[in-house]
Amino acid sequence: MTPEIATLHAHLVGALSPAPAETRRVFHGRGRCWPGLEQITVDWLQGVLLVSLFREPPDGQLAALEQMLRDLAAAAEWPRASILIQHRYLPESPGQWLLGEPCEQRVIDEDGLRYQLDLGIKQNTGLFLDMRYGRRWVREQAPGKRVLNLFAYTCGFSVAAIAGGAEQVVNLDMARSALSRGRDNHRLNGHDLGRVGFLGHELFKSWGKVRKSGPYDLVIIDPPTFQKGSFVLTQDYQKILRRLPELLAEGGTVLACVNDPAIGPDFLIEGMAEHAPGLVFVQRLENPPEFPDRDVAGGLKALVFKG
Repeated sequence: MTPEIATLHAHLVGALSPAPAETRRVFHGRGRCWPGLEQITVDWLQGVLLVSLFREPPDGQLAALEQMLRDLAAAAEWPRASILIQHRYLPESPGQWLLGEPCEQRVIDEDGLRYQLDLGIKQNTGLFLDMRYGRRWVREQAPGKRVLNLFAYTCGFSVAAIAGGAEQVVNLDMARSALSRGRDNHRLNGHDLGRVGFLGHELFKSWGKVRKSGPYDLVIIDPPTFQKGSFVLTQDYQKILRRLPELLAEGGTVLACVNDPAIGPDFLIEGMAEHAPGLVFVQRLENPPEFPDRDVAGGLKALVFKG
């Protein structure tokens, strides 16, 4: 076992003894806190251990990793768990089932809410675990609010908002298949879909549809860094910020997010001051402790602004 794999083994033994009751990241190498493991993350999906490789391992490391995982499972308190290795550095991010029965879908729990994940068939599972505190914050802020969820993906924020007592949530995402999964997530939690809207449109061509359901008490902006043909964060985020005054109710709140390690929080704070000066920066939400980062500005940025 190489020193790097031995370090990973020690972390996993500590994090999985016993295994968490809910879904959690149990190793976050991408925070660059452990040399040689920067491109490895491990998630516990309540019976499935998902190991994601974001760069091709050096010679010999993949075999050492696989053997360590087999040994870990043999000695673990979760003998029936499956292990999936996802090769994110390859086209289509193929999944390799190292142990256990393959399963393409799995329902997991987070903060008492249920979400359906896709395993081994898409680049992302359907829920970004580093946004756990963000979803919790939205749930706490939601009672009686009208919420706009931009770049909604599978509607994790929407599920949290309705669970928290939001009056209405409007989800917008150009990927209609993701919104369909969002409907499934609401159904899993027994939510009234009459309080949830789904707009399968590109944002910059749909301002009229978005305004129609406003104004909103809370606007959530959680875009990808890059979406081919539709969104480039450094070029397009300001277009959204300029529109916020016409979308927000008086005294409304914005949760604006960036998850590019190369872009710090000042990008949002300065951008808001320039393009929506009526909104004042209030706080940056903490990231969950299982996502340590060598650079405090390098991890997820989830910033709250109020009108």
